[in-house]
Amino acid sequence: MSVMNRFRLDGRVALVTGGNRGLGLSMAKALAEAGASVAVTSRDEERAQEAARSIAQATGQSAQGYALDVTNASQVESVVQAVAEHFGKIDILINNAGINVRKPVEEFDEASWDLVQGANLKGPYLCARAVVKKMKEQGWGRIINLASMLGLVGLPERIAYCSSKGGLIQMTKVLALELAPYNITVNALCPGPFATEINTPVINNPEASKYFLDNIPLGRWAEPDELGGAAVFLASEASSFVTGSSLTIDGGWTAR
Repeated sequence: MSVMNRFRLDGRVALVTGGNRGLGLSMAKALAEAGASVAVTSRDEERAQEAARSIAQATGQSAQGYALDVTNASQVESVVQAVAEHFGKIDILINNAGINVRKPVEEFDEASWDLVQGANLKGPYLCARAVVKKMKEQGWGRIINLASMLGLVGLPERIAYCSSKGGLIQMTKVLALELAPYNITVNALCPGPFATEINTPVINNPEASKYFLDNIPLGRWAEPDELGGAAVFLASEASSFVTGSSLTIDGGWTAR
């Protein structure tokens, strides 16, 4: 197989949580461009279906949208089963759905803590647990967890987010060890400052945005489509000997 063909995803089926916008949508579209059929989820079914239509129109690949709260175990099981029945299998899972709440620790209420940990840590655990059954039967699988550079370094007022993303990196390592015998690889992507909706409050704050730009060696915010290549790499045969790893895409922030 030629090196470029190792990046192809023809015949593969991918499930991308939170795939209706931002980084999730960009990665789902990139997988479809590489040949995969794609299922995307959102808490809002209409938004998920709209995203799926846009992916199908842009790439010519089959795409479906599903409503999903990743913190609800029964919903996760139902959606995984629905995707497997519609497409015949699930080869790739991208655990992208997540949330951030920014507050100083003395103002960080328990409800906000639980909200962030539920979406960012419990959700990936539930989704991975559900798809592993299918992947083991197939003898092949790819799980990609969307962690963050903030799972590796800290920032003030992000106690829950940094904790959840650090935990997700550790979850990635444990799953990689457990699933390696079944030819299932598990890796984490650790994006840095991307110009997405979740970062709009920071981008629109001149002081905060300057702080970020001053700490990014490349000197700019990343565009969402700059994550697609890394996602395709980890989803494809090009990464067949990569598991338990965390790939940073942060413009050099963590190199300091």
